[in-house]
Amino acid sequence: MSTHTRTVVFTDLANYTDQLVGKDRDGVRKLVADHEKAVVPVLERHRGRVVKNLGDSFMALFDSATDAVRAGVDLVDRVTADASFTFRLGMATGDVEEIDGDAFGEAVNLASRINAKCPAGQIWFSATTLMCMNQSEVGWESVGRYSLKGIVGETQVYRAVPMQRCWLPDPIVAALRGGRLVRIVRGQPLPSLPPDPVVLLEGFDPGSAPLQEVVDSLPVIDPAALWLAAFTIPPADRDRWTRGGHGLVIAQSAALDRALRETRRPPAHTSSADTIILDVSGTSVLELVMSGLALPAVPMSEVVAGYSYDLLSDGRWMNRSDQGVGRVDVSADGVRFTAMAPGILVAGQQLLPGETVVLRGGENLQVPSGLISFVRLNGRAYMGLMVADTLSRLGIAPGQVAEVGREPNHPGLALPDRRGQENIRWCVGSRAARARESGFTLDRVLAGRHQAAIQLGPSGATVSSLHDRCPTYILQGDAFEQVVTPRGTVPGDFIVTGTSVIAVREPAS
Repeated sequence: MSTHTRTVVFTDLANYTDQLVGKDRDGVRKLVADHEKAVVPVLERHRGRVVKNLGDSFMALFDSATDAVRAGVDLVDRVTADASFTFRLGMATGDVEEIDGDAFGEAVNLASRINAKCPAGQIWFSATTLMCMNQSEVGWESVGRYSLKGIVGETQVYRAVPMQRCWLPDPIVAALRGGRLVRIVRGQPLPSLPPDPVVLLEGFDPGSAPLQEVVDSLPVIDPAALWLAAFTIPPADRDRWTRGGHGLVIAQSAALDRALRETRRPPAHTSSADTIILDVSGTSVLELVMSGLALPAVPMSEVVAGYSYDLLSDGRWMNRSDQGVGRVDVSADGVRFTAMAPGILVAGQQLLPGETVVLRGGENLQVPSGLISFVRLNGRAYMGLMVADTLSRLGIAPGQVAEVGREPNHPGLALPDRRGQENIRWCVGSRAARARESGFTLDRVLAGRHQAAIQLGPSGATVSSLHDRCPTYILQGDAFEQVVTPRGTVPGDFIVTGTSVIAVREPAS
């Protein structure tokens, strides 16, 4: 029995269950038949072979990775426009064994898992498919790294871009809405540049002399602020451009124009339920603002050898998430940050998904939720802080006492209580084993239900520790010290407890 290298494609009919609602048996049979009529001819036209039909999904095999991706693009680009169906497709390339009309192997499992993660109307594929296909024939971009069920480690996943689609990177969206995006189109006069511009180059062939001439004519700007709009790019030109620290927007010109028009309309803003205002009379003179992630030093008490936290696009930190855009990893020899999605900048340098940098202190990270600053701490308790304001804040008026903790008394600011141990690398030994079995997590062990109190009195604000085993710290300028007895605090200070950073601020106007 032999195996062959194949590209495995899973197609899935989005909202299949919803479409069944209200249909009788004839209606169900017609839906299945129409689905097959829409999908199978497209797969076969690109030399694919359907080996399994599950009603709402198909599994097909392709000898060519390029044919497989082009079939997916064709299906989404053309059939979706003509039919009442929306598809998702997942692909992977590798050894496949065919037995009695079915297919087996790691590539089959991987394609199935990628398809399960893929949003409706998109085509996602594995790094093995990318390496095997002709990358100059299809528009493609990275969508990040994912933990997939049954697949060891994390998988880098890519997306094929149909001709009518454009997914704008977050830095382009932010620049457009902030009035800092400058579009430079080949053959048109160079526009004036605003302060801190983000430049989008359009109509230039990657690697061409005209592109280089325009780049050379620009004033000195951050390399990460230079983006090229292109669709199909030879691998060498893509690598040369991105290794220079520049960004790519994968799109045809019409799709790019449409995406920019739609993005220019700002989203509706609503008041946040996370914002807590205690002083309803408007006399609050101090705010406590949840402001990021504190990174305890390791190794920790012969229990934790290292750990990581995943950053979500909305700025929250989680123990582990397959929707993360970045990951901070702490070990005894330092702090590292890994980009898990495109569009991440560290110290002005754009990171490719999967690329890791060492954080040494003072770096700014540009992420989808905004700017994160890394503050290096050289004490035995903490290695650093990942600082960025959130909407979770608490106003304090004169005479009030506010609590901080996992379950604080009112009025209080609740600390995150992240469950799960997937982010912990354990030390070896019985002590670590007991901690693991008892449900040890950094958030629960390092911060108590009632952790600290901040009081605003006639002579100013003071912070006091409420827990006899979980210490509270304060960062005032460059001085980082444990709060043993009540001590004064002023706007600009940071209170650090557990894995949380709380900024002391004047109320926002």
